Amino acid sequence: MPEGETKPGRVARRRQRNHEALIAAGQAVMAEKGIDAATMLEIAEHADVGAGTVYSYFKSKDELAIAVLERLMHDLAVKIEKVTDTFEDPAQVYAYGVRIVLETATQDVRWKQLLNRTEVISDAMFRMMGPFAIRDLENATRAGRFKVENAPLTLKMATHAIMGVALSVTTGALPASVLQEAVVGLLCMTGIGRDEAIELAARPRPMLPED
Repeated sequence: MPEGETKPGRVARRRQRNHEALIAAGQAVMAEKGIDAATMLEIAEHADVGAGTVYSYFKSKDELAIAVLERLMHDLAVKIEKVTDTFEDPAQVYAYGVRIVLETATQDVRWKQLLNRTEVISDAMFRMMGPFAIRDLENATRAGRFKVENAPLTLKMATHAIMGVALSVTTGALPASVLQEAVVGLLCMTGIGRDEAIELAARPRPMLPED
């Protein structure tokens, strides 16, 4: 432990363990039953904590669902990084991430059930996946592949666009076939031409590592 830092007390350690246990339990129960069908009692039992204890950490099931989603987003970003670390083209790194996030948002029930809260989920994505994506945008710009002057702003716009498209697809307002065109449009936000964006979006996509 670095000099000057103190070891967390027993109460703080217990709270941290309970917090982590509740997120893990929420993730397991919501994956099995969906957010709507999951109950806080089931989640508390799965985490082996008292039913009332849940509400000392999360004010509502929605708040716990957001915490679960944030964990899923971070884990997804790490998986994407493991795949894209093998890419030579920095532009392909960002393109791959955009496509994987769009597909996950339209296919994973834990994402889909929160898409109607696009502002909340977009902000969560920016916090949890932003550091990875901003780095990728800046790397591609330094390499001359993108022309991004403000990576955080570009990503902020992209996260809201991604969630808006995902919501439209999951509600049936748009067909799933628009995902390819959506990726092209999001890549054009980086300053590259449409033909180049189409080529990037069409590149083979390796599978993500298993959990």
